[in-house]
Amino acid sequence: MKFIFPQNYHFKNKIFGVIDYSVAFVNILWDLLILAILHICIHDISIKIVIFIIFCFPVFLLSISGVHGENIVYIFIYIFKFIFKQKLFFYCKTDKYR
Repeated sequence: MKFIFPQNYHFKNKIFGVIDYSVAFVNILWDLLILAILHICIHDISIKIVIFIIFCFPVFLLSISGVHGENIVYIFIYIFKFIFKQKLFFYCKTDKYR
């Protein structure tokens, strides 16, 4: 069986067909950071689990669902670019025949 893919089709490798590799890497880094902070600050295991779920589960859900199918890493890059290079352009449409 032969499959024909159009030239403008972008094939993305994903873990289990759900999460991009870059997003999974960011999720693992975030989880390890939260886990390290919790390990240093809190000694009760039940509180660690609850706080870990509160901070890590929403990021995981956002990375699976995404925002309109966009990669979460690219969304953060766009947000940081907007914060540091914020420009507002106003364009005035003028009518030639007025």
